Amino acid sequence: MKKSKPTILIVNDDGVTAPGIKALMETMAEIGKVIVVAPDSPQSGMGHAITIGKPLRLDKIELYEGFETWSCSGTPVDCVKLAKYHVLKGIKPDLLVSGINHGLNNSINILYSGTMSAAVEGAIEDIPSIGFSLDDFTLQADFSHCLKYVKELALSVLEKGLPPATLLNVNFPNTQDIKGVKVCRQAIAKWAEEFDERMDPHRRPYYWMTGKFQMNDHGEDTDVWALEHHYVSVVPVQFDMTAHHAIPALTNWTF
Repeated sequence: MKKSKPTILIVNDDGVTAPGIKALMETMAEIGKVIVVAPDSPQSGMGHAITIGKPLRLDKIELYEGFETWSCSGTPVDCVKLAKYHVLKGIKPDLLVSGINHGLNNSINILYSGTMSAAVEGAIEDIPSIGFSLDDFTLQADFSHCLKYVKELALSVLEKGLPPATLLNVNFPNTQDIKGVKVCRQAIAKWAEEFDERMDPHRRPYYWMTGKFQMNDHGEDTDVWALEHHYVSVVPVQFDMTAHHAIPALTNWTF
């Protein structure tokens, strides 16, 4: 009996019309049956937000010929939830891929990323999940050098699976000269925010958040190091945020 093609759910946070999701769709179509459920507008920086205070809209659209595509008014995580319970009618896809994001989601950025939160939601639902991001924020970003690795990683996950409660965070350097792939740890870094205060025409203050990325982790086993040295970084991620190493210390406290 001929084995049926795997069902692949595609989500992102840049919106259903973003060039990155189109590149991902075309590559995944070489592997399996693709279903797209993505936000109707950019949702970068939404993290794991869900919509609870207003209704959601989900519309099937004819945007990409040959692809089943749905546009959602909510967040990337909303897209995953609606994909599972409405579009797929509770049937679990074989793979969830999120991206390809315009901009990196390395280091601490994973906590803010809508791209990665969609993949995390997939893992919570026990779907093998991968988030893909490229170090290029522009709409003119060239994803061609990423696609070979996107396909190889997707095929590997489909074939070998992932450890329980684990997903992959994959970031690509912005260069055609990729040296290979490195399995890394998440670098320890943070954003040092500043807020630029301005005045609107009614003399009321408003604020633009700015800031700089502070990197104090100089290990050669981090995603930041790998990207700076032209490697694809692959970080296994878990949604269990328990600080297991702290439990022994806390059990000695008196409450």
